[in-house]
Parts: sequence; C-alpha cells; structure tokens
Amino acid sequence: MTETPSPAGIAAARTTRAARKPVETATQRLGRLLDMVPWLLQHRGVPVDEAAAEFGVSQEQLVEDLELLFVCGTPGYGHAELIDAQWDSGYVYLDNADDIAAPMRLTRDEAVTLTAGLQALGSALVGSDVAERTLAKLRAAAATTVGEPTGRIALDLDDGSQHAAMAVLKDAFARGRRVHLRYYVATRDESTERDVDIMRILNLDAQWYVEGYCHRAQDVRLFRLDRIEAASVLDVDGTPPAAARPRDLDDVFVPGENDLTVVLEASRWAAWIADYYPNEGVERGPDGSLRVTLKVADPALVRRLVLRLGGEARVVGPPELAAAVAGEARAALAAYDDGDGVPDTPGPPR
Repeated sequence: MTETPSPAGIAAARTTRAARKPVETATQRLGRLLDMVPWLLQHRGVPVDEAAAEFGVSQEQLVEDLELLFVCGTPGYGHAELIDAQWDSGYVYLDNADDIAAPMRLTRDEAVTLTAGLQALGSALVGSDVAERTLAKLRAAAATTVGEPTGRIALDLDDGSQHAAMAVLKDAFARGRRVHLRYYVATRDESTERDVDIMRILNLDAQWYVEGYCHRAQDVRLFRLDRIEAASVLDVDGTPPAAARPRDLDDVFVPGENDLTVVLEASRWAAWIADYYPNEGVERGPDGSLRVTLKVADPALVRRLVLRLGGEARVVGPPELAAAVAGEARAALAAYDDGDGVPDTPGPPR
C-alpha cells in the first residue's frame, strides 16, 4: 500500500532537500507541470510513487506540484475553472483540466510564422534536412487545421549585417576549413583575433551563434554572429581536436573550469537573479531575500549587474570583487558630490 507523506514529513523533506539539491528554475518547473497535466489525465488513479518516478522527482516534490496545480486553471479562477487535484488516498486523480491538456491548434497567422521561421532555418543552416522534414509536417498539419496550405513564402534574409559572415562560416563548415575571426568582446570592449575550427552553427533565443574550437583560448567557445566583425576562410584543415565536445546548450552560458565563483546577496526585489542567471545554488530567506552562487567568466558582468541594482544586491565574495564593486559605487557617488561630502540633491523649485 502506498502512503501519502504527512505534512510534517513533507516539511522535513523539503528542508533536507533544499540543502542538497540544485535549485530548480521556474522555467524548468513550468515545463514539468505542463507535461504532468495530460499524463495524469491519461493515468487516473496512478500511485503517487509511480507518478513521481515518471517525472524523475521525489514524492514530496510531486505533492508540491499537485498543490500548485490545485490553484491553477483557466481565466475566471473560480471553483469551476480551477484544476481539481486529489492525492490524499495515495493515488492521484486530476479533473477539470481538459482545456489545459488539449493540444494547441494553429491559427493561420501562427502557421505562416512557423513556416517562415523553418524556411529561414533551412536556408541558413548547413545540413538542414531536419528543418525541411519539420517544414513538410507543418505544411501538412496546417492544411488540416487551418483549412488551406500555407505554401511557399518568399523570404529576404539578407538584412545587410550578418549575411556576409554567415556565408563565410557556412562555406568553411561545409568544406571542413578553419576560419579566422575578428571578434568583438563586449565585456572588455575590445576586438580580438581568433582562429576557429567550426563545430556547428545554431540559433538560440533568436540569436545566431557559431560554436567551435578556439585556438586562442585552447577550448570550445560560442561566438555570437552579430559580434563577428570580419571572417575569412583559411587554407587549413578545420577539424576540431578529438577532445573538443559541443556544449550542452540548455543555457547559452556554460561554466568553465577557470570561471570565478561569486556569491551575491539580493533583496526580494532582485530575487529574479536566481531565475534569470544560471547558478550553482540558492539559499532563500524568510523575507524573500536570497544568497546565490554564480560562475562567471568575466567579473565585469557582476560589477555592472550589482551597480545597476543599486542597494538591492551586494557581492559577498570573493573579497577582492566585493571591494572593487564598493570602490566603483563610491566613485559613482563622488561624481554627484559637490565637495562637502554630501551628494547633491535637487533644491526646491524657484
């Protein structure tokens, strides 16, 4: 017989788990909840432990998710619109969630937008057979759900900014040649010269990147296409070293061995940092504040972030970075000082 965890057991397990597991982002949890609703509707009466195993979470986490689903629903949010979730018996029953679990239907505008996007991918990528197959499926589905095929869409992808670099990169990648890049590093406000063996060209969050083995850094790097100031194909084999591996790009930023570990304390007004930036762990206070540990390649990113947040965040460690940020803050305040040690304030209107 499956036993539902008691409230006291859940609270104790949450405390223990929070101290040892990586913090889950809101985006990751939302994805699981969206997958959970249709699955639970199709598996009525599934034991709590089986449902937890299906989604790779503990029973306590599953109960937390069900508690959240219980207060979710369609606009109106009355009793008739909220999801009905029951699990006290040790078995999960979900009702009144058919609208949320129903598959999305494309409008004509949505179908046209997706078709245009896939055609853009097909024309920009090397080895675009996956995009073409997906495009064919979309056209077939659009003909059924929209009522008429979307057809071919004429696209002009050359906006005059990235097209030239993309053409050079595609040519080098197709022929297996190394490329020479002049690349702008925004965090240091400087241009650098690099020789790169291309591993792939990809689009993340509407931004084009080229990933490859950088001989300057002696490691795999990700380069934004709009920061490539010049690109040329070298008459050199562009096969990356055998040890070079593509990064897991669920997040664009992937910590490296030499990256700096930074600890920040932020008020509840700046708690969004934990969801927005990949991190190594978060400790949350009862007032909504948090202490978050980050891995950063360039400390300048942290300095700008903390200064932009004003007094809502501060650097705890390392000490030298904390001192540097404090020094920049004092320098910024001094710019508003009229010499008497008191920052200038606006006077009364005259």
